[in-house]
Amino acid sequence: MSHPSLTEFDIIFAGGGATACVVAGRLAACDSSLKILILEAGEHTLDKPAHVQPYQYPFHMAPTSTTLTFNFGNPSPRLNGRALIVPCGRSVGGGSTINFGAYTRAPASDYDDWAVEGWESKNLIPLMKKLETYDVQPGRPTHGYTGPIKVSPGGHKLGICEEFIRVGMTYHKRPYSDDTNDLETCNTYSPWAKYIDGTTGRRSDAAHCYVYNQAQNPNLQVWVGKRVTRVIFEDKRAVGIEFTNDPVSCPDADQSLTTVKASKLVVVSAGAFGSPAILERSGIGAEAVLKRCGIKPLVSLPGVGENYTDHDVVLVPYLAADEVVTMDPLWRGEESATKDALAQWTSNGKSLIASNGVDAKIKWRPDSDELKAMGSAFQPRWNEFFRDRPDKCVAIFSLIAGYIGPLFGTIPPRNYMMAAYFTLYPASAGSVHIKMDENGKEALDFTTGFLDDPSDIVPINFAYKKMREIYRRMPSYRGELAEAHPIFPEGSAAACGEASGPVDLNAPDIIYTAEDDAAIEKYHRDCVQTTWHSLGTCAMKPRAEQGVVDARLNVYGVTNLKVADMSIVPKNVGTNTYSTALLIGEKAAMIIAEDLGIDIV
Repeated sequence: MSHPSLTEFDIIFAGGGATACVVAGRLAACDSSLKILILEAGEHTLDKPAHVQPYQYPFHMAPTSTTLTFNFGNPSPRLNGRALIVPCGRSVGGGSTINFGAYTRAPASDYDDWAVEGWESKNLIPLMKKLETYDVQPGRPTHGYTGPIKVSPGGHKLGICEEFIRVGMTYHKRPYSDDTNDLETCNTYSPWAKYIDGTTGRRSDAAHCYVYNQAQNPNLQVWVGKRVTRVIFEDKRAVGIEFTNDPVSCPDADQSLTTVKASKLVVVSAGAFGSPAILERSGIGAEAVLKRCGIKPLVSLPGVGENYTDHDVVLVPYLAADEVVTMDPLWRGEESATKDALAQWTSNGKSLIASNGVDAKIKWRPDSDELKAMGSAFQPRWNEFFRDRPDKCVAIFSLIAGYIGPLFGTIPPRNYMMAAYFTLYPASAGSVHIKMDENGKEALDFTTGFLDDPSDIVPINFAYKKMREIYRRMPSYRGELAEAHPIFPEGSAAACGEASGPVDLNAPDIIYTAEDDAAIEKYHRDCVQTTWHSLGTCAMKPRAEQGVVDARLNVYGVTNLKVADMSIVPKNVGTNTYSTALLIGEKAAMIIAEDLGIDIV
């Protein structure tokens, strides 16, 4: 799939993440004569255990990882002066090869809210069905059963996650649903399906499902270790790409610049961080940004790099009973446990190798009592956005059966479980631009925006309390990992520590004082992090509203240049974003095929 001697293609993709793989793969499958090139800064993922074995996803988050790019935000007073670090995928297949593998879909109304012609949910639902094989329940009208992406419950059912559902339904007084990904259901406890092939137990990522399965096509090429510097224009027509060897993937390689031509189309597909940077280096962006970087302006497009959005997540660790099954032995690399699990996975695709440790969730909306407990700071946001939209949840609560976090390797080798909660429609937004550092080298000017809007922290603070009440009633609960919880005042009823077992299901809730609430808020400002769902920085909106691309993904002011990745999303989506990245890929493939006069199946 790699013949770097060629210098001209029909279509070039600047970035080889999930969406690029979908578009390139679909187009190549429909017309194998199309000469298509994917340029990717990261490395190949083909059949590598670190990518195809679902349980390995936490290992990619190590500080030394080269399968991620770590994007450092500017220090924020809303985060107590902290500089948030937001990783993004850096390999063929992008985030789809390293993410948690959690299968979630946004409510259909999210896409209607975009108000973009052709992108309404009625036009997108057929594509949602086309892309998947839903091996969870048969005959569901909004799901697909013949697509390339496999969805299943995974290779091992974790009892601790079933505890979470049972206690949540009883204590939290919410019903059960076997499918909250039908594009409308929420506020119910449910199992959490995964992007895992139910037969092989392998991760179902875009690279393997759309590109690597066409290795026999010499016209579909992937060049790895290539960092795209800019788009080449003749007048205002995109005609090619300039790139260099990536210094991380190819540290000893020549760093000189190379160009490759595109006769029909250039597609920028480098994600919410990479795509605006490529456009700005190409002279497309806000004039002030280009001027400070010494870049000659080609098109004034001030929306480039603006509208940055994510989801806000907190992972809180608890102690779990010795006898319960968790992912901890595998994540600690215990030889006997890993060897046995690998043997079973190799034999029949089952075992914890084919698990992410996340089997249960609730897409949560507060009831009237919870809204009252959350206070007045959230009420305007609730009234304006959520109240009359019953399909939109405020947050997802879930359980991770094992410990992943910054204390990994320093805490006792026992069983853990983590409370994970992330908000889906934060009101805050940020921006991503290039800048020149003090040494005259390109750097990132990244304003995360996290918690800038005062309403955003309210449901997070509430989630800590609600999740703690659920966990302390679970049979496997053995207390909190105190050093990774809020630091409550001495003598507080909320003090954390080890416990011999759960409290009674009908036990009273912990009563928090104003000082306790302050400790929780400080904890969240110190600990809230990205959900790895960055989007919006090349928004598909009218140009006058800081849009960057139109409804057919064309970059305003130039020709033969499109953007196709999560950066085009104009408004946030209530989901783990891999599903949306795949959907954008399927839609983009249709658009490009129409432009080229190709029939796409």
